[in-house]
Amino acid sequence: MDTTISPSLAEDFREVMARVCTPVSVVTTLDGQRPHGTTVSAFSSLSLRPPMVLVALDRASDLLALVRDTGRFGLNVLGSGQAGLAVRFAGKGRDKFDGVPWRPEHGVPRLPDTAGFLACAVDSLVAGGDHMIVLGRVLGAGRGEVPPLTYHARSFGTHTAVGGEAA
Repeated sequence: MDTTISPSLAEDFREVMARVCTPVSVVTTLDGQRPHGTTVSAFSSLSLRPPMVLVALDRASDLLALVRDTGRFGLNVLGSGQAGLAVRFAGKGRDKFDGVPWRPEHGVPRLPDTAGFLACAVDSLVAGGDHMIVLGRVLGAGRGEVPPLTYHARSFGTHTAVGGEAA
């Protein structure tokens, strides 16, 4: 597969994607007793029967290697007041959890005060360009009481209803 693209297409693609409002989440897993995590904006629900999600992780990420090894991951949907955690977990290094509270749930780290949490078992991995798409079967779910953190136009925010009823 040819992965060469023109600079103008690359820039146009980045600009279009910057205009898509996405939820911000931290994907987590355990390496023995040590928690690991990274910020993602590329995740989606996939199926209700069985409950499944998909999340895209960079092929070169340390977290992807750990998720492959452990066969489990947590999806912590950050709350509107957790932009600092999003930035922290977007960085590099193994000390992202230093000073960050968490608790194990279904064998993966769960962050407190999130908009939602899903514990997942890896069902399969699918290649997608420079990322791998991890398909996860949901083992447990927890709802939060805060609105979600979103990312749009290179800024953090949250969802606000504009009237009318959702379908």
